[in-house]
Amino acid sequence: MDTSYLLLILFSITTIIGLWKLFPMAGEKGWKAFIPAYNFIVWLKVIQKPWWWIFLIITPGINFLMVAIMYLLTAKSFNKRSFQDKTIAFLFGYFYLPYLAFQKDTVYVGPEDQSKLKPSMAREWTEAIVFAVIAATVIRTFFFEAFTIPTSSLEKSMMVGDYLFVSKVSYGAKIPNTPLSFPFVHHTLPGTKATKSFLEWFKLPYFRLPGFGDVKNNDIVVFNYPDGDTVALNYQNQSYYQICRDNHVSSLFNKPDARIEVGEGMFQPIGDVVARPVDKRENYVKRCVAIAGDKLEIKDAEVYINDKHVVTPEHAQYHYFVKTIGFIFGEYDQQSRRTVPNVRILDKYDIYIDEMGVIGITGDTIDYLLNMPLSTVEQIKKLQNVISVIKEITPKGEYQNRIFPHSPAIKWNNDNFGPFVIPKENATVDLDTTNIKLYDRVIVNYELNKLEIKKDKIFINGVETKSYTFKMNYYFMMGDNRQNSADSRYWGVVPEDHIVGKPVFVWLSIKDPEKNPLSGSVGLVKSFTQDSKKGRFRWERFFCFVSTEGLSRSYLVHFIVMVLGIIGFVYIRKKRAAKIIKK
Repeated sequence: MDTSYLLLILFSITTIIGLWKLFPMAGEKGWKAFIPAYNFIVWLKVIQKPWWWIFLIITPGINFLMVAIMYLLTAKSFNKRSFQDKTIAFLFGYFYLPYLAFQKDTVYVGPEDQSKLKPSMAREWTEAIVFAVIAATVIRTFFFEAFTIPTSSLEKSMMVGDYLFVSKVSYGAKIPNTPLSFPFVHHTLPGTKATKSFLEWFKLPYFRLPGFGDVKNNDIVVFNYPDGDTVALNYQNQSYYQICRDNHVSSLFNKPDARIEVGEGMFQPIGDVVARPVDKRENYVKRCVAIAGDKLEIKDAEVYINDKHVVTPEHAQYHYFVKTIGFIFGEYDQQSRRTVPNVRILDKYDIYIDEMGVIGITGDTIDYLLNMPLSTVEQIKKLQNVISVIKEITPKGEYQNRIFPHSPAIKWNNDNFGPFVIPKENATVDLDTTNIKLYDRVIVNYELNKLEIKKDKIFINGVETKSYTFKMNYYFMMGDNRQNSADSRYWGVVPEDHIVGKPVFVWLSIKDPEKNPLSGSVGLVKSFTQDSKKGRFRWERFFCFVSTEGLSRSYLVHFIVMVLGIIGFVYIRKKRAAKIIKK
C-alpha cells in the first residue's frame, strides 16, 4: 500500500481515538467519533463552530488549514491555552489530540470568550490573512476563477493574452476530486518543475452542485483537458498518447530514460510519466459544437449537427493558400530554412506569425500558407500582387494519424470527420471490432471499465457484449481557429465531469510580443499611452463580457468613472464628517 494511504489511515485512527475520549467530556456520546462525516459535525458542535464549516473542510487549499484550526480550537476548549499547547495542537493535532484525551487534568471548559480579550497586532494580521485565504479559495472553487488564454485555438473570439473570469455557477461547481491541495495553484507547486501541489490520500467521487443551466451548442466552455490524465513531465504541453503513437509504443510508464525524436537526429528523454486526477488536469477553453446525443459530421471544414449545417462563428479562422507576385508577407531564408515574416503587414491584418510561411517559390510567384478569418481573407484578396486565395481542405478519406480515433480503419481527418454520434447518458450503442475505437477511451478511461478484445469478440468487465450503455453525457469541443486547434478532433469527446465553467468577463488583454513583434516592441509602461495598433494593450478588449458571438463592447470607461465616483464620494463624506467633529 502507498505510504500516503498508510499515513492517512494512521492520522484518521489517532484523531478518532482522541475524539472518542474527548466527546464524553463535552457531553457527547463517544461512539459518534466512529461515524465518518458525522464525527466532524459533532466535533464542530463541541468547539461551538457552525455545521457548515464542513464545506470548508472539503474545499481544496484550505482543508489543511481548517482542520489545523479545529485542532487548535479543541485544545483551547479543553483548557490547554498556553502558547506551547496551541502551537503543538495546530501543527501536530493528529498526535496531540489522543495525547490530550488521555491526560488526567483534561477538562472541557468550552471555547475561549474572545470578547474579553484584546487581540495583538500579530493576531489581527493572522486572522485577516486566514480569512482572506479562506474567502478567496471558496470563491475560486465554487463561484469564479481567473484564467488566461494560453493558445490561439479560439482566435479571434478569445485571444492569446486575454485574462478572464470563468463562472463555475453557470453549469454548477464541481466538488474537488482531490480536496487536499496547496492553495491557489493547480497541479504543480510554485518554484518546482514536477512536485505535485495536491495529495491523493483522500479522493472524492464526481459530484456537481446545481447550476444555472447545462452546456449548450455553441457555448464557449472551460474544461479539464481529457488527454491530460497521463503526462510526460518533460513534454507537458504535448499529448502523452500522441507521443506514444508517434514513437510506435503502447506505453512509456516507468521508462524515464526513453528518448524520443525532437528534431533531425536529435533525441531527448521523456522523463517521468505521471497520472493526474480530473480536477488537476490542464484547463482548456473551446467552443462546444455538439452536445450529448448529437450526430456530428464535418464536411470540407464545415460543421453539420444532426444533418443541418451550422453557421460558422464570425471570427472562425482557416488555412488559406495565398499566391502572390513577389514576397509580400515574408521572405524565405535559405540558410535557416524558415520564413522571415513581414511583421508590418502581418501586424496590420493581425495575422499571427507562427501561422504563416512560404511553402513554394516559382520564379516571381510565391506560395504562402496563411491562417485568417473570412473578413481578413476579403481584405487580402484586394491587395496588389495577390493572385489567388484558396482555402486548404484535406480531402475526404485521407487518413491522419493524429485525428481521433487514430485508427486506419476509420479514415477521418481535420476537415472531413464523422459522422459520429456523441455519447449520451443512458444511451446504448451497438459495438463491433471497428467502431469500438470510437468508444474504447470512454468505456475504459472515463467510465472505468475493463475492456478486452479477443479475436472478433468484445468483453467488458469479463463479460462478452455487443452493446454498451453510457453512464455520463459527453461533449464535442472545437476551436474557432479551425485548422490550428488541438481539440476533440484530436482527442475525442469531453466527459461531463471534466466541465469547469463558462468564460463570462475579460478584464485585461495583452498582445504576445513574440507573435506581434511590431506592437510588442513597445514596453508595457509606454503602452499605456499607445492605442491598440501601436501598443501591447488591446484596450477594446478590456472589461468586456463574453458571449457565444464573442465579446461585448468595452466597459473600461464605465469602470474608471465608477472608481473615480466612489473615491470622490468617500472623500466628500470624510470631509463632512471632519467638519461635524470640529463643530
